[in-house]
Amino acid sequence: MSCETKPPRPPRSRRSSSDRVRQAITVLAEHQGQVITHTEKAWASITFAGTRHSIALLFAGEEAVEAGERFVATLPDHEFAIPGQLVADAGVVEVEHRLSPNPRMVVQCDLLLLEDA
Repeated sequence: MSCETKPPRPPRSRRSSSDRVRQAITVLAEHQGQVITHTEKAWASITFAGTRHSIALLFAGEEAVEAGERFVATLPDHEFAIPGQLVADAGVVEVEHRLSPNPRMVVQCDLLLLEDA
């Protein structure tokens, strides 16, 4: 009779709120936008604490640009579901379109997340 032991499971990596924001943005962008920059800064007021996220997405190709245009139209009113966080504000800051040599669009957006107590 042999007694085999299973190797220990690697620890599960915990997803940060930044990871969850990027995932939510990627889903909203229909998986057509590539996050090219993402910065996060702590934010607080007298009554709330949270983080401000600034994200740039690249939409390359005709289909991706169409998804990017839908993203721009949808972002400000989108209801995000990020555990432990409330998206208090989300908006498009800048959009850069280019048609030649290939269609592409870069969207810069800002989100304010508040800690959900």
